[in-house]
Amino acid sequence: MSLAPKFNEFPHVDRCLGGVTYFDDAPQWIYNLDNPYLHGLYAPTTEELSVDGLEVVGELPADLVGGYFRNGPNPVFESKNRHHPFDGDGMVRGVYFKDGKVSYRNRWVETSAFGEEAADGKSVSPGVMGPFDYSISQFGIKDTSNTDVLWYNGDIMTLWYNAGHPYRLDSQTLTTKSHYQLEGREPLRLSAHSKVDWSTGELIFFDYGDELPYLTFGVADANGCLQHEVPIELPGPRLPHDIGFTTNYAVLHDLPFFHDMEVLRRHKQRVLTFHKDIPTRFGIIPRRGQSDEIRWFECQPCYILHVTNCWEEGEWVVMDGCRSLNPMPDSQPGEGELAHMLAYMRLEANAYRWRFNLRTGEVKEGDIDLLNTEFNKSNPIFHGVKSQYSYHQRIPLLHEGGHTLRFTGLVKYDNDTGTSWQWDYGQGVFGSEAVFAPKPGADRSSVEDDGYVITMVTDSNTWKSECLVFDAQDIETGPVCRVQLPHRVPFGFHAVWARGEDLYQGA
Repeated sequence: MSLAPKFNEFPHVDRCLGGVTYFDDAPQWIYNLDNPYLHGLYAPTTEELSVDGLEVVGELPADLVGGYFRNGPNPVFESKNRHHPFDGDGMVRGVYFKDGKVSYRNRWVETSAFGEEAADGKSVSPGVMGPFDYSISQFGIKDTSNTDVLWYNGDIMTLWYNAGHPYRLDSQTLTTKSHYQLEGREPLRLSAHSKVDWSTGELIFFDYGDELPYLTFGVADANGCLQHEVPIELPGPRLPHDIGFTTNYAVLHDLPFFHDMEVLRRHKQRVLTFHKDIPTRFGIIPRRGQSDEIRWFECQPCYILHVTNCWEEGEWVVMDGCRSLNPMPDSQPGEGELAHMLAYMRLEANAYRWRFNLRTGEVKEGDIDLLNTEFNKSNPIFHGVKSQYSYHQRIPLLHEGGHTLRFTGLVKYDNDTGTSWQWDYGQGVFGSEAVFAPKPGADRSSVEDDGYVITMVTDSNTWKSECLVFDAQDIETGPVCRVQLPHRVPFGFHAVWARGEDLYQGA
């Protein structure tokens, strides 16, 4: 691996990461393109590894048993048009903790498009920046299954943000088994951020598109069988990204950040606009409710990517998440044809709480904190009931050097008080979405933050990657141990924790 930077040839990269780094394990076509989301921290890898007995620096907790799984974009072939970071083929990376030892696996998600491109030896997709080709999919681009990852019904499920076809991966090898189709449900599609309720094993899902019904909501049981699904009436096509749930309800999103259908039809381009004059709406529906049982609550115009948790307090439903008042920041001079994409990826959001009164229709909302954080996670045992803590990634703003999306620190919140604790990953070190790993046998009678927080980091000074394990009650002390990963891990999207009693059942 050569670390020799090449200046001025790639101005976007120079500004974001200080130059171009050449990796032996990266596809060589990336060096023909001036695109920061193909270089440095974002450079894809070409290796699929299975390595046992990883080196651990520090003390590995004896009661840490399970697996950390993270999905993300890892393109194999050059896009037909300009590259967007959402274009990359899905790759899942797993860190397995068992019997005081740690193992690592990584595999591409072998989607239908992945197989077609492998056969053709080139990309079949025009990419997110279009123009779109609707012979490929309902969204005009390939379904990469690169966004979300869940533990559900004994396997790993991968999902795409555009409500694509979920895929089922073997939890031990990460080999792609098949599409994941819920028994009793004809459509294959599910959106990313459909949720698994650990208390019941149920999958709480949503599906959306450009044609009626624009949104559907449903529930499947712990064995993958459809239990309930209803259409949800919306004013037009929307782009909901997440869903919340409580013991008795689901919380659906109708957000004023959507594309113009006329532009899409005429020019085959999705032009997103944040409509500041349209209120954000959250729809609360019983988990087995019919379409006409949904109740809509109007809130200040915003966009929300990720929900932290939802619960009921008497006649109130509470939702914690991260709110964005500027989902489409202004482009910057000198960024050329990539300006719109670079602006969109500069995520601005902060921890926020909404409260909805089911009796009176009243809404209360307000900031938990103003720090720019997102990719918020919490203890999954407490999903659907009152929780206090969440674990976010700190994201630098543009004036702080945040020209591209990256995570520079771990932030723990007490969402009731706004108190926070931080751990800085270090100069030139960038993290991944962190998960909460409860201790074996934990339940809702346990102390909520008695467990571990786990993330991956990559050090751009050495291009080495580690898996960090924190005591969730003492984030500021830093990781209790660092697992040395066998190769460089590029930037990714979402992660999930699988409990040892689930992951190793029968093993």
